Amino acid sequence: MSGKDRWVDSVFKKLNKKEKIAQMFFIRAHTDKGKAYEDSIQTLIHNSRVGGLVFFQGGPIRQAVLTNSYQSVSLVPLLVAMDAEWGISMRLDSTIQYPYQMTLGAIQNNDLIYQMGKEIGKEFKMLGMHLNFAPVVDINNNPDNPVIGYRSFGDNKYNVTAKGLAYMRGLQDQGILVSIKHFPGHGDTNVDSHQALPVLNFTKERLDSLELYPFRELIKQGASGVMIAHMNIPALDPTKNLPSTLSQPIVTSLLKGELGFKGLAITDAMEMKGVVKFFPDGEADVRAVIAGNDIIELSENTKRAIKLVKKAIKTGRITRERINQSVKKILEAKYWAGLNNYHPIDTTNLLRDLNLAEALSLNQHLTDASITVLHSDSLLKALDPKKRTAIISLGVTELTNFQKDLKLKIPNSMLFLMSKIGSATDMNAMLKEVKKYDQVIMAIHDYRKRPQSSLDYNTPLKIFIAELAQLNTITCVFANPYTIAGIPGIENSKSVLVTYQNNDEAQRSVVKILTGQMPAMGKLPVTINSFYKFGDGLDYFPEPKPVLGKTSY
Repeated sequence: MSGKDRWVDSVFKKLNKKEKIAQMFFIRAHTDKGKAYEDSIQTLIHNSRVGGLVFFQGGPIRQAVLTNSYQSVSLVPLLVAMDAEWGISMRLDSTIQYPYQMTLGAIQNNDLIYQMGKEIGKEFKMLGMHLNFAPVVDINNNPDNPVIGYRSFGDNKYNVTAKGLAYMRGLQDQGILVSIKHFPGHGDTNVDSHQALPVLNFTKERLDSLELYPFRELIKQGASGVMIAHMNIPALDPTKNLPSTLSQPIVTSLLKGELGFKGLAITDAMEMKGVVKFFPDGEADVRAVIAGNDIIELSENTKRAIKLVKKAIKTGRITRERINQSVKKILEAKYWAGLNNYHPIDTTNLLRDLNLAEALSLNQHLTDASITVLHSDSLLKALDPKKRTAIISLGVTELTNFQKDLKLKIPNSMLFLMSKIGSATDMNAMLKEVKKYDQVIMAIHDYRKRPQSSLDYNTPLKIFIAELAQLNTITCVFANPYTIAGIPGIENSKSVLVTYQNNDEAQRSVVKILTGQMPAMGKLPVTINSFYKFGDGLDYFPEPKPVLGKTSY
């Protein structure tokens, strides 16, 4: 008997019937909700003997201290998870935010994404975490998707698969479990399953050839976990209003049977409206177990759910063997993650170690590699730092780092601002002034926390963009690429650069491209409209430019 089998067997035999059920339940944890909330979670861990935690918002030091406390009262070491698609900064302050997956989708060197997966894996280990609910391998072929969008690598199944595989390998090579999601594919829906139950009316053939493709390929390559989405898919299970999470034909027959998946089948959050709307009061939890899920994530009421599953065993709805299969699989995952030899987290220099120079450098390199030049004439190469230049940032109310950095390199420039609700009068006055300049650099910014597929600019500002584009203008889009479809006339710019998101790293990258310090190699990961399609992007190699100002790097 191997060391793993001995450990799993010894722990399994120590658990009573209720404690075995509890191993399947993972509960919510925060470090930004105060001591009363934290104490209530500690009590639940101690009394209910749950199998794991899913950490949400808070701070890294607080989370490390709390994790040590929670582990100290747990019967079996807890498997600690986080939904950290773009790194732990998705949940924790004072940490590195890596690019969104849409940004990564533009990168041509997938080894960079592998390296990012390894860095995120290192940060997970520093914080005593073992399971990342990532990567997203949904194919975002619906621009109006309200829940996936920028979280996807794009709309091409091969690109999504290759980049998902690189990210997954990086995490797993660092000893972190993954949960590829959202099975069997959440990319082509215009309904958010947090709010309602999406219905996918596609044929089995379509699902098999498109949505399921990345899952099938990553499962072949050893994916350790799969998260099941809350969607109704009649072609896979005709039961009315039944979410895929609660479907035995989808979880057991398709995922575990047809696709041969041997890892952890994990539900999406069981508190979401997409699953509890039609199966309230804990019935969803019971059905999730019956369907074949191993981990029931974020039940509305974990204590109630454990009691209901225990009752379902007594009444014959669930077999004891069904529970035992999942529990042993969870314990095997805990062994793989090193929990057979658990050590508390060392918080010495933790904040420093979560922000190492090498990781910050990689983060900038990832963004550098994503910048896409959609089209260009001679202006981009001929941009002259000696000529009078108007540098305009739109959608903002104060000077951007992009403008400040660029002015250091183009001293003969004037900086202009226009907010997303600016007046037509102000725009006309600015247009009259800008026409006096030899060259124009226009930056379109989306400062919302999440980059949606359409800008929240007023109509006059969108018209203003079209008018500016007709000048001697380079347009830089610091926003979701889909927003370009809602800005008619932008294609008249001399050059269009897209960065996929609005952050300091992207603004630094574009300054380097405009001033001839760096090439642009990114390719569009999605089709935007008839002008700009998947795979578009020039391999732009700049000609050296005389730099008059001082560098800010």
